[in-house]
Amino acid sequence: MIATRDRRTSLLQTIERLRALPEQPPVIVVDNGSADGSVEAVRSAFPEVDVVALDHNIGAPARNIGVERATTPYVAFADDDSWWAPGALTRAGDLFDAHPQLALVGARILVGPEDREDPTTAVMAASPLPPPPGMPGPAVLGFLACGAVVRRSAFLEVGGFDELLFFLGEEQRVALDLAARGWHLAYDHAVVAHHHPSSPNDPVGRRRRQLRNDALTAWLRRPARVAVARTAALAAAALRGDRAAGGALGEVVVRLPRAWRSRTRLPRSVESSVRALDRRPRTTRRKVPAS
Repeated sequence: MIATRDRRTSLLQTIERLRALPEQPPVIVVDNGSADGSVEAVRSAFPEVDVVALDHNIGAPARNIGVERATTPYVAFADDDSWWAPGALTRAGDLFDAHPQLALVGARILVGPEDREDPTTAVMAASPLPPPPGMPGPAVLGFLACGAVVRRSAFLEVGGFDELLFFLGEEQRVALDLAARGWHLAYDHAVVAHHHPSSPNDPVGRRRRQLRNDALTAWLRRPARVAVARTAALAAAALRGDRAAGGALGEVVVRLPRAWRSRTRLPRSVESSVRALDRRPRTTRRKVPAS
């Protein structure tokens, strides 16, 4: 399924690529209130595609709607600038069939026309977490949505993506909650996704949302000392003149009462795994804070 907003041209190209896959997956598009004619264009060019037109942008939770509408046991996420390689979905489906406790498969993500590996790929491949006996590995506690396939029932069991986080870094809470419910997440090098992102038009805003959601996820699921430390780090960075950190801190404060009401501590075993990941050198934690 694809979540999209105001990217008609790349969306149509992505659907064309997905429709050409040998697996012939059904495609669901959830449009986050586009004003560029995306909905009409998709319905005209691909009448077989299920299109959900939202009247405003709800961010990452748009994917929840797509998963709810799906009739397949497994759902592959795509953005309007990402798609799956031939055979990737077959490989993922085989892994799910063979491992009933597997909730998510993280893909090897190839970026741009030159197919360079996304740094997240190396992070997941080098995960220090041992896979449970009989499960594929490496085991992970994070993922990028544009390169992930999920077991539909498991994803819906944990509530999907959170409206509190909206967008950017929203994957972390889902990964933690899946692990807390006893589900397993794994990276598989043979499951390949392509991603051709455009240059961000607001890099400071993107970093602000990433920092905000990292802190909010700590308040939602981690020990209080961790959440306080993340928030204090934002405050210190803001005092040094970091605009993204300052904006993130303000947004954390506004959202903190809602986060506190939804707060649930992770089981000790999952928190122990997260702490092990936190101890890695910073360069190996790039882009996926919890994997």
